[in-house]
Amino acid sequence: MAIHSFTTHPPNPNPNPKTPKSATRTTLVPSLVPAISKRHFVFKTTSLIFSTSLIATQLYPIPNSSAEPSPKAAPLSIGNTKSWFRYYGSGFSIRVPPEFQDMTEPEDYDAGLSLYGDKAKPKMFAARFASPDGSEIVNVLIRPTNQLKITFLEAQDITDLGSLKEAARIFVPGGANIYTARKIKIKEDEGFRTYYFYEFGDDEQHAALVAAVNGGKAYIAGATAPQSKWDSDGVKLRSAAISLALL
Repeated sequence: MAIHSFTTHPPNPNPNPKTPKSATRTTLVPSLVPAISKRHFVFKTTSLIFSTSLIATQLYPIPNSSAEPSPKAAPLSIGNTKSWFRYYGSGFSIRVPPEFQDMTEPEDYDAGLSLYGDKAKPKMFAARFASPDGSEIVNVLIRPTNQLKITFLEAQDITDLGSLKEAARIFVPGGANIYTARKIKIKEDEGFRTYYFYEFGDDEQHAALVAAVNGGKAYIAGATAPQSKWDSDGVKLRSAAISLALL
């Protein structure tokens, strides 16, 4: 099902403004990705379903039966995000819910020194924001498409990774229940760009994920929260994920 009601996102007119950092942080739990420093610890367990799903599917292929979109698509409830802060990252922008705090990790040049000069250490998240209590997370990841699917050509569109159903095996963790899956077309200057949307979860966590491809890179935005909070905050978090735009 295609949605054509979204408008073109304008280019960034100004450098990205700063958003307030959290004065204190709640209890940290380690990420499921091995051999990473403490600076890459995942902020609260409610974010793990998204932050590790992409990495886990790369390491452990998901059986076909565990990640199939639901056959019936229910209407998506989304809110107006025009008044929200718009974060500009490398090749993308995303709207940040009010009161969410910037948890994006700065570039670390000291950690990547080599014989060839300074080299920035790759960040796990291209953008990362958390609610004041840390229970709700909005993330953006950027990954080369050839790490997601073996291909001889540089992927230029999300459809190069497969159909909506086929790509679910890449973006949705095994064992998760897929509540809805959509193909969204957004009008841009050079035509329409396709985005894949998945909403999934388990008994404890709920996530909304949007993915798109440009220039051989996959841009994945996800918003997560406990199931107990999704009824009240799900529209807000879903809207944040769907606000992802490639620049």
